[in-house]
Amino acid sequence: MNIHFIAIGGSAMHNLAIALHQKGYQVSGSDDTIHNPSKSRLEKYGLLPEEFGWFPEKIATNLDVIILGMHAKKDNPELLKAQELGLKIYSYPEFLYEQSKNKTRVVIGGSHGKTTITSMILHVLNYHDKEVDYMVGAQLEGFETMVHLTEENDFIVLEGDEYLSSPIDMRPKFHLYKPNIALLSGIAWDHINVFPTFENYVEQFKIFTDSMVNGGSMVYNEEDIEVKNVVESSTNHIKKYAYTTPQHFIENGITYLETSEGNLPLEIFGKHNLQNLAGAKWICQHMGIDEDDFYEAIANFKGASKRLEKIAENNSTVIFKDFAHSPSKVSATTNAVKNQYSNRTVLACLELHTYSSLNAEFLAEYKGALDKADDAVVFYSPHAVKIKQLEEVTKEQIAKAFEREDLIIYTNPQEFKEFLFNRDLENSAVVLMSSGNYGGLDFEEVKSLVSVS
Repeated sequence: MNIHFIAIGGSAMHNLAIALHQKGYQVSGSDDTIHNPSKSRLEKYGLLPEEFGWFPEKIATNLDVIILGMHAKKDNPELLKAQELGLKIYSYPEFLYEQSKNKTRVVIGGSHGKTTITSMILHVLNYHDKEVDYMVGAQLEGFETMVHLTEENDFIVLEGDEYLSSPIDMRPKFHLYKPNIALLSGIAWDHINVFPTFENYVEQFKIFTDSMVNGGSMVYNEEDIEVKNVVESSTNHIKKYAYTTPQHFIENGITYLETSEGNLPLEIFGKHNLQNLAGAKWICQHMGIDEDDFYEAIANFKGASKRLEKIAENNSTVIFKDFAHSPSKVSATTNAVKNQYSNRTVLACLELHTYSSLNAEFLAEYKGALDKADDAVVFYSPHAVKIKQLEEVTKEQIAKAFEREDLIIYTNPQEFKEFLFNRDLENSAVVLMSSGNYGGLDFEEVKSLVSVS
């Protein structure tokens, strides 16, 4: 099969391109810019475009399939040429469904936790040498790519994102997978540029639940009231399996899971991660991994990349990097760090970086999100607000939204860096929460703070 990617440089897109190349397909692609790690990884497999830009002359009738990424626009010259020629154009999730029609599709959905849960499942399956196809939103230890596709594997595990499929397909990605087995971890309003009301956002999870195949199995977090309502009110003919936070305790900075075989020390921590673990266990059991085998494997799961990722530690200081940016994720992460390190000063640093988080109307959703931190900092770039063509956000609006009088707010990257690097971090736990990089913060340099603290 001859496949061309429009916007091949995206995180998900370049992984799919590599997976199809490894499967033996003829793969080509274009993009107007490609950054690392996508660039070096595409280069490694001989898939990096010779030059950046859009080249409609690349689009010809010898192409069997066009895969269109979200980075492309509706008026993309290559897309217009493909439409003119009547070529088959797939969005990323559409193509994954085509590749998995004859497999048992396991889809992990939810506003938060889906990358971690998918990662946990793949870690356990890999530990027990159970081969499956997959697509996950983070680089995992022991896995070369984030996408793996074969002809022979019976299962495919998919992270079910609720964001749009492509510039010409406005359906949420997870509506296209038609799962046999699914999980819903939590529902907290996000992507307000696409789902302008909370009700509209919740509706997408109802559609997802109703898109499951007849007789399918839905695993869901019944401690999340919205998830519970969505799943339990569904009239779709599916089996429903609820999970809750498992019994656990914290001792000397380590979280122990209480199991029938005794207390199990974990590498991960936080109530949200324990809920993720409970959901992953149900899914693994549906895939043929019994409880004891699950616990044996999960004990050494260190977490998904950028999800409460420990980047530096010594006897008195620990620094975490976390992808948290939505209010529910920020709250869960901050609470987890404080609960785990109750005798330390917790410094929570949040960058408001996404479209939703920089929207003046959405800011109020952050009320209380940083309350558990001893010291809290918010960084945002007025330049990013302009780029996203949003109304200007002021420091006063941010202070009012978080309702925390001692909140420290920075808009200058250098000033934020100086604050961080000049701070005494003795007996501290620091968590850096962002889907960006605080205007150019070098995380390798941040690691040096621990050795000198």
